[in-house]
Amino acid sequence: MYARFNTGLQGWLPLAQMLLVLGVAGILLHVARVYWRLGHVPGPFWARLTNIQRIVWVKSGIAHEKHQEAHDRYGDIVRFGPNMISLGDPDWIPLGNFYRTLMPYTRKGGALPAVFNTRDETLHRQIKTPIAPLFSMSNTLPLESFVDRTIKVMTDQLDERFIDSQATFDLANWLQYFAFDVMGTLTFSKRYGFLEQGRDVGQMLSTIWDYMKTAAPMTQIPWFDEIWYKNSFTALFRKTTGFSILSIVGKCIAERKEAQKSGKGAEHGRGDRDMLSQFFEIAANNPSLPQWCVCSPLKLYPSHRNHCSPINRIRCRCVTAWTFSNVIAGSDSTAVVMKTIWYNLLAHPKTMQSLLEELRQADAKRPMAKPYPAWRDVCDLPYLDACIQEGVRMHPPFCLPLERVVPAGGITIGGKFLPEATVVGMSPYVVNRHKPTFGQDAEDWNPDRWMVPKELRQKREAAIMTFGAGRRVCLGRHIAMLELKKIVPALLLRYEFQLLDPKRYRLENSWFFRQWGIDVKVKKRVSDQESSSDRAP
Repeated sequence: MYARFNTGLQGWLPLAQMLLVLGVAGILLHVARVYWRLGHVPGPFWARLTNIQRIVWVKSGIAHEKHQEAHDRYGDIVRFGPNMISLGDPDWIPLGNFYRTLMPYTRKGGALPAVFNTRDETLHRQIKTPIAPLFSMSNTLPLESFVDRTIKVMTDQLDERFIDSQATFDLANWLQYFAFDVMGTLTFSKRYGFLEQGRDVGQMLSTIWDYMKTAAPMTQIPWFDEIWYKNSFTALFRKTTGFSILSIVGKCIAERKEAQKSGKGAEHGRGDRDMLSQFFEIAANNPSLPQWCVCSPLKLYPSHRNHCSPINRIRCRCVTAWTFSNVIAGSDSTAVVMKTIWYNLLAHPKTMQSLLEELRQADAKRPMAKPYPAWRDVCDLPYLDACIQEGVRMHPPFCLPLERVVPAGGITIGGKFLPEATVVGMSPYVVNRHKPTFGQDAEDWNPDRWMVPKELRQKREAAIMTFGAGRRVCLGRHIAMLELKKIVPALLLRYEFQLLDPKRYRLENSWFFRQWGIDVKVKKRVSDQESSSDRAP
C-alpha cells in the first residue's frame, strides 16, 4: 500500500511543479506589468509595487507632508502607487471622484451615498440638484440670524468662563464647538450644546474623528474596504462608525417629524426656516429623487417607522443623506479653516493688527451693526478677504488626493501618457502650495499674496482646490464664507487674545485636519473711544 501511495504521489509531483512554476511566472508577470505600466512616471520605488506606502503615510497622520515632499522631489506628476498618479499643478485640476470609503456604512442600510462622497455622476447630480439652490449666496444670507445667535452664545461663554478668571483655554476647541453649533442651528434650529457645556457633547466630535481615522487608510486600498468595512457579515463583529453619526441625524429627523405630526413644526415659518424644514419640503415635492433602495432605509432608526410611509421611505433617505452631509462635512470643514486663520493671526501679530485697523476704519467710515458686524459691513473688506483666502489656501479641510479614473483611450497629462483605468488624484494641500502659482513662499502665511492685481488674484482663486472643482465644487462654500466673515471680525473687535506658545500648535491629518494647541488667555478689547475717555483729565 505504501508503495502504491508513493508511486501515486510521484505521479502528481510533475503537475505540482508545473503549477508552482506557472504560479511564480504569473506573479512575476503581474509584478513586471504593474512595475512597467506606469514606469515612465517618477516616484518612490515602492510605489511601483504596492500601495502599502500610501497606507503608512495616511496612518502616520502627516500624509499631506509626505505628499508635498514627494512632489518637491519628483515634480508635478508623481507615482504614488502601482496604479495611482498624483498631480500637483492647478492647471490639471480634474473632477473629483471619491472612493466609496467615505460613505457611512450601517449593518442594515448598507453604504449611504451623500453629496460629498458618491462616485456616480448621475447619482451625484440627482442628490445635489434638488438642494443646490438652498446653498446659493442669495439663500445663504437669510441664515445670518442663525449665525448671530450662535456667536452670542460663544461670546457669553467666553465672557463667563475666561475673562475674569484669566484661565487658559484652547481656542481650537471653542472654534470647533462654534462651527458645529452653527450648523446644528442652521440645520435643526437648535444647537448641539457644545458651546453651553464647553465640551464634546455625546462624543459626537470624537465619533466623527474615529470615523475619519478608519476611513482614511481605506481610501488607499478600496478593494479591502469593500471586503472588510462595507461587508454586512464582517460588520456583525465590529462597531460601524458611520452608524453613530447617522443615529444622531436620524434622531433629529424623527423628532422633527413628530413635531410636524403634532402641529409644532409650524413654528418654522417661511421667514426663519432651518435647512431640515427645507429638505423635507424639497423631498415632498421632487418626484425625480434617486431610487437607491427597495427596502426601508429607516430600519436604521426604528423610531422612524411610525413617521414615514413606504411610499416616502426613499425620500426620507434623501433627507437623511442631505442632513448627514450638513453635519459631517459642513461643520468640520469650516472649523479647520477657522482654526487655521486664528492660529496664524495670533502667530503673526502684524497681520492681525492690519486686519484690526481695517475693521476699525470701516466702522469709522460707516458704523457697523452691534454687537456683531453684519455681513453687509464686512463682505467687501479687502484685507479680511485676504486673510480668509489665505486660511482657505493653507489648510484645506480635506487633505488626501481627490481621485478619478482615466477613461477609455487614456489621457496625456504633463507630457506623460496615462493608460485607461489609471487612478489620478490631486491633493488640495499640495495644489494649494504650488509655488509657480502662489509664489516661492507658498508654505508660509502671507495674506499679502492676495493684495495683488485683479487678474493675478482671480488666477490664484481659481487654482485653490479647497472647495473642490467643477461639478464637485462644495455646496456649502457660501455658508462657510458667511461663518468666517462673521466670526473673525466679531471676536477680533471684542477680544484681545494672547497666544501662549505657538509651538504647542499641532495638527493631524486623517482625511480631515484635526488641530489643537491654540492655547490662549483672553481679555476684553478696549475700544479707541474707551481709551480716550480713560486718558481724559
